[in-house]
Amino acid sequence: MLEPSDGMVVYDSVSKFFPVREQSGRSDPSHLMVALDRISARVGAGELITLLGPSGCGKTTLLRLTAGLLAVDEGRITVNGKLVIAPRKDACMVFQNFGLLPWRTVMGNVEFPLEIDGVGAAERRDRARHFIELVGLAAFAEHFPHELSGGMQQRVGIARALMRKPILIFMDEPFGALDAQTREQLQEDFLAIWSRTGATVVFVTHSIDEALILSDRIFMFHTTPGRIRTIVDSPLASERLGGDVRTHPDFGKCRAELRDMLRSEP
Repeated sequence: MLEPSDGMVVYDSVSKFFPVREQSGRSDPSHLMVALDRISARVGAGELITLLGPSGCGKTTLLRLTAGLLAVDEGRITVNGKLVIAPRKDACMVFQNFGLLPWRTVMGNVEFPLEIDGVGAAERRDRARHFIELVGLAAFAEHFPHELSGGMQQRVGIARALMRKPILIFMDEPFGALDAQTREQLQEDFLAIWSRTGATVVFVTHSIDEALILSDRIFMFHTTPGRIRTIVDSPLASERLGGDVRTHPDFGKCRAELRDMLRSEP
């Protein structure tokens, strides 16, 4: 059994079930689908780990359980030694669909979490300005979301997520809706931002390339039911902050090895 002291995030035999939906559209609570089956792992403080696997393997479910947005059915999840039973203020989520308020400017969107917390206008504006500059959008602080590209909107989402200075950041395929060139740029930019925050990141992706580019470690899933097949120390982790790992001589070899792991029988 893993103990809460074993890491920043500890998964101890975590399982999650959902009622099976019948043809009528109704859910039958007596028939349950196993979405996650006895997940056990740990995430160290300051790590960036990716949950890698095909659609439907339970990656997002595990992320939402860790964020306290869903309840664990069996086992337990702890963050900093405390049982996860609800969302935490020192953790934040970055979604694929940006989730910006269209009637607010970039500054207004980034300020919003501290506005909810009752922080004074001057303090929250100063902090928002800092994070807007950090993500490279200082010249767009008074623009509205519809005036920004998709990549710029996601930068706003990242800046907003950092406003409470979280110790833990959850990212659910945040770059999945972007074009390839913008996605590559944001991957590099996010690594630079993450390296300055010291936050722990749990990042969901179905892209092998993205996992290799970003990760300290890769949690590889298989489906039906969702399980962690293996945990891989990223062979390129030490290279990712010094340049583009896509140009590393071993990148193609590492990608092929991960693909073979995902395609092989568990």
